[in-house]
Amino acid sequence: MDDIMNDVNCFDVKILGGELFGAMVMAGAANLRANAEEVNELNVFPVPDGDTGDNMSMTAEGGSSALRKIDTASESLGEVAGTVSRGMLLGARGNSGVILSQMFAGMARAFEKKDKADIHDLCSALALGVKQAYAAVMKPTEGTILTVVREGVQNTVTVVENDWSVGRLFEHLLGEMKISLEHTPEILPVLKEAGVVDSGGAGVVYIFEGFLKALKGEKIEAAAPMRAVGSDIDLSAFGPDSVMTYGYCTELLLQLQNSKVDPDEFDPAVITEYLETLGDSIVSFKTGSIVKIHVHTLTPEKVLEFCRRFGEFLTLKIENMSVQHSESLTEKKEEKKEVPASKKPRTKFGYVAVASGGGIERLFLDLGANYVVDGGQTKNPSTSDFLEAFEETNADHIFVLPNNGNIILAATQASEIYKDSVIHVIPSKDIGMGYVAMSTLDMSSEDPDEIESQLISAMENVSTGSVSPAVRDAELNGVKIKNGDFIGFVGKQMLVSKAKMVDTACGLLDNMIDEDKFMLTVFCGRDAKKEDCAALESYVAEAFPDVEVYFADGGQDVYPFIFVVEG
Repeated sequence: MDDIMNDVNCFDVKILGGELFGAMVMAGAANLRANAEEVNELNVFPVPDGDTGDNMSMTAEGGSSALRKIDTASESLGEVAGTVSRGMLLGARGNSGVILSQMFAGMARAFEKKDKADIHDLCSALALGVKQAYAAVMKPTEGTILTVVREGVQNTVTVVENDWSVGRLFEHLLGEMKISLEHTPEILPVLKEAGVVDSGGAGVVYIFEGFLKALKGEKIEAAAPMRAVGSDIDLSAFGPDSVMTYGYCTELLLQLQNSKVDPDEFDPAVITEYLETLGDSIVSFKTGSIVKIHVHTLTPEKVLEFCRRFGEFLTLKIENMSVQHSESLTEKKEEKKEVPASKKPRTKFGYVAVASGGGIERLFLDLGANYVVDGGQTKNPSTSDFLEAFEETNADHIFVLPNNGNIILAATQASEIYKDSVIHVIPSKDIGMGYVAMSTLDMSSEDPDEIESQLISAMENVSTGSVSPAVRDAELNGVKIKNGDFIGFVGKQMLVSKAKMVDTACGLLDNMIDEDKFMLTVFCGRDAKKEDCAALESYVAEAFPDVEVYFADGGQDVYPFIFVVEG
């Protein structure tokens, strides 16, 4: 493990500069990373899908990684804060991650033209961070990360005095955040029932705990930086006698340099046109002064040489496509990208959906989705993932189905950044809502407002239920749960728990289907065996003879059965 620390005790400093702020951010990310699993376990439902700690850690790591590419000692506070904000915005995942990125974006706005900040500047920046974090959420829920940062900041800035040091401010702030966190179960009954505090609030407390450790010069024993995709390599896939056939998957973030181009006026189409001569599956889009580039090519060295005409690399990845990091991941990418993005003609309408599981992904493609973002529970896509999806879809109007309540904010944040299309984020909170919306859509419509209305209207009478193994004892909604049993729930409502998977599935359907329901779709996951599916099919045929039933191989993780009931 790495030891993260600021060599000097800076607790008593009165002025915050860029170098110290950078050290604080990196320490905050490291401290959260070291405690991410504990945050993951603060899950209201006792199911193996807690990912708040991972989402927030990868968001914070986006800012920390961006800092590693600059010399914070020679940059102003405004420049360092802006670098952190851009990194977090692109890496933001999940609701808590997006809220976190917006908080730091608000702080960056306050620091934008400042070389350094005094104690009152810090208070103003924290207050603006809270304001922007709340603005990112259409209907803010109290008892969450929002409450923890708001109460922590309010209860600090109202008592701060002129002689306070930076360390004293953050020490007081951390104490107030911890108090607020402990009170979250009193605000959100579901937290009290589950016996946990808010996971997002816990995550932000760990970040600010890291801030204080950096100010005190204390060491943080941190795990390795989190990554969205593993890096295990099958060395047998390409040996001494192998022939390079598929080329290299080349991805990079290019920081445009004022000494080479005008970043504001630079058109990434210049890069796209050149890359078309070298390969396919091309993505090239600009966010601020940073260009994200992706290409499959036999000559990655030419890509690098050309791109350096305009700037320098922030990140760079070149992978031999014959070496399979993950067979399932490669299959999904091939399914989604049958036609190289650069060759797709511009269309009026495009559709992007988020889904997990090979069968469910293929179904969305068959229903008309142009691009399926691989994601869902335990692997929320980032803002950057959505930007890439928008670029590859290449349409005047793009309709986005996040299909998970924890992904809507990331999709919305990406829609505000992307300027080349009109993005319509449809608030589909689960896979059933998105599936029914796409399956009932009239693709002949030429009116974007009508299409959006159709998609939203189709979701109104859909109920999605899930079956999952339980990972701890609990009692929710009057349902007693034992670790190792199975649970069935709809949305945030626990409905049934039994020792056997199929018994739980049958009990869940008994709760979901009444005389008004006419259609049931069953997505069978990776952990549902053939005999389980057959037993469930027999039960459905006998118990609900008037309901039209469709069984599909979803291939999803975590949930052996997902039910979509229409009525």
